[in-house]
Amino acid sequence: MYLKKLSLINFKNLAQQEILLDKSINCFVGDNGTCKTNIVDAVHYLSMCKSAIGMSDTQCVLHGENFFVIDGQYENESGRNEQIVCTYNRGVQKVIKRNGKAYERFSDHVGLIPAVIVSPADSMLISDAAEERRRYINAFISQFDREYLSAMIRYNAALAERNKFLKMSSDEQMLLIYDMQLNSAAQTIFMRRKEMIEKLQPIVAQYYRLLSADREQVTLDYRSELLDTPLDALLAASREKDLILGYTTSGIHRDDIAFTIGDVPLRKYGSQGQQKSFIIALKLAQYRIIAEQTGKTPILLLDDVFDKLDESRVAELISIVASEQFGQIIITDCSHERMERLLKNSGANYKLFDVTYGKVIE
Repeated sequence: MYLKKLSLINFKNLAQQEILLDKSINCFVGDNGTCKTNIVDAVHYLSMCKSAIGMSDTQCVLHGENFFVIDGQYENESGRNEQIVCTYNRGVQKVIKRNGKAYERFSDHVGLIPAVIVSPADSMLISDAAEERRRYINAFISQFDREYLSAMIRYNAALAERNKFLKMSSDEQMLLIYDMQLNSAAQTIFMRRKEMIEKLQPIVAQYYRLLSADREQVTLDYRSELLDTPLDALLAASREKDLILGYTTSGIHRDDIAFTIGDVPLRKYGSQGQQKSFIIALKLAQYRIIAEQTGKTPILLLDDVFDKLDESRVAELISIVASEQFGQIIITDCSHERMERLLKNSGANYKLFDVTYGKVIE
């Protein structure tokens, strides 16, 4: 699946814009604070029904306006055209339409047009709390596993109800019902996370070796209480503590992923360049697994990824993504000269767009 045309109205600082894209590499070049990231975010909206950088729908409306429209014209692997339109009006629920028909649930759309994004916000995967890493693995698996997405929705709903109940009552029979609901969903989530992290590990290590010229070794390690103890036993053992604190202290909502470089924590000992290279390797591995699982070629979004990378790592990254394993790519950068040189050296087809504040020119 690739995006042929992107049309925007009142999206962030883009009042009205139409962009015709190449099915290979598309690079948007301009100063910081123009609208490069907004273009990437619009493409992410059409895949995941939300902003990639945590902005609310209301925050994405152009100042002084009351609505935005994102319209994407796609072509799938069999040559069939698809139109995805996202519209939002202030005070009204967002609507996502496929070929003119609105989705009842956004979760039904996720996975139709898989996308993988690498952006400066990904640094939170390393520096921030476990919640960021859980959010990452959830979004990753949900793009190709409906059962996982359904289990996450059920688990989160049961967890919210159980936490609410813990603040009001200690009725054992009711808590056992919540425990069974959590346990049923948690088994699916736990097994899928374990499987995917095991699959990611060797592919991340492979891409990292390419980016670093084989200078360091990196690993991913799944951390979950369920590796040692079933959830029903964990919930029973923490019952008294849960009642005192008023929330559920055990479960897959406490899972984490440990990132290491040379057997030491990446967060503590990795340089900025090493951390950036690790994130890129992680996302490239994610891309490959999604492609294998779905039979679809995801859109790869590389937003301002070259900062903190030396020239050799940048050149290697362009070489990797220009290969036949990758499909459509959207890149943003500040240096027109650097991007044109790298893209010409790659030998791939590409389009280069100049971006000023609120305007995109091919």
